[in-house]
Amino acid sequence: MARSLARVSMLASVLTALAFPAFAQDGSGPIPDNAVARSYGGGWVCELGYRVEGARCRALDIPENAYPTGRTYGAGWECIRGYEDVSGTSCSPIPVPANAFLRFSGYDWQCERGYREERDACVPIVLPDHAYLSDERSGPGWTCDRGYAPFADACIPIAVPANGYLTNASYGAAWACERGFVRVEDRCDAIVLPEYAYLDPASYGPGWRCERGYAPQAGACVEIVLPQNAYLDQSGNRWSCNRGFRRSEGRCILGR
Repeated sequence: MARSLARVSMLASVLTALAFPAFAQDGSGPIPDNAVARSYGGGWVCELGYRVEGARCRALDIPENAYPTGRTYGAGWECIRGYEDVSGTSCSPIPVPANAFLRFSGYDWQCERGYREERDACVPIVLPDHAYLSDERSGPGWTCDRGYAPFADACIPIAVPANGYLTNASYGAAWACERGFVRVEDRCDAIVLPEYAYLDPASYGPGWRCERGYAPQAGACVEIVLPQNAYLDQSGNRWSCNRGFRRSEGRCILGR
């Protein structure tokens, strides 16, 4: 919970910084201590680490392990890398557990390879047989070798039937049938091509399609007899009526 609150606080600071540009506070009149004349225009600005208070520059109360931001909003300081803000008054070291390292942002930590986060600790990843470490932060931290599938905390062999092959898919079917075969339950059956048909690589259907000018009917490819004023559509396996005609009882008749 503490780490989550720290992350939210850090994100809010970043969003605020993006919404409001950083610039030093300035004033007018005589230049006080810890201030310099503006590089353009009139007036003066406080040096880094100071903030305008009336006609003078007041020193910011910057805690140890922090640095001044020069912003006109907020506390005017932020914790250095590896430290986190505590109630806006101090900077404490970010606790990094064993077998972890500080992230590049400096606001959080990450477990080393071979370990996974569990609450506020890094615990070893136990690899089952036929598995290897993965780089995904979610999940068990390991992936099964090719030819194996995760089941509970183990990797079990994928049963590939005759005339089938592994798909290497991370989700979905673990195996598919070779060309010329179609999946039927847990096996690959040979596709029986009817006359005037060819193999179809689509994952659904009988595994074949009729040639152009033929239509599938009861497991066969039947020649299409075009009625007058009709043409084969784009698929080549159906027909449509010419413009100005409509389909009616297997014919093309005039009508709207």
